[in-house]
Order: sequence, then C-alpha cells, then structure tokens
Amino acid sequence: MGHDTQNETPAGTPAGKGTGKPRDTARDRQMGTALRSVYQQTVEEAVPDEFLALLGKLD
Repeated sequence: MGHDTQNETPAGTPAGKGTGKPRDTARDRQMGTALRSVYQQTVEEAVPDEFLALLGKLD
C-alpha cells in the first residue's frame, strides 16, 4: 500500500515543467480567458428573490 509519486507534479512546479512537453501558451491563454469570462458572468448575475428572502430571515 505504497504511494506512487512518479506521476505527480511536485508542489511549486508548474504543470508541464520537467515532463519534456512544451507548454501550449495559446491554449493556456484561451483557458484563462474562458475562466475569466465565466467568473465575470457569475459575478454580474442577479441574486434570485427567493435567495434574498432566505438571507433576510437570517437577520
């Protein structure tokens, strides 16, 4: 029941470093843009009235 650490990325080591695979910076950039877009849409989304009513009951 040992721990297999061969396939794990060491803490503090960026993914792709030391694996012999070049990083795909264009793909990384696209992923970052997509994540920021989803986050921004979530932040701007209105809070449903039902949820606000529940929060009001906590006071």
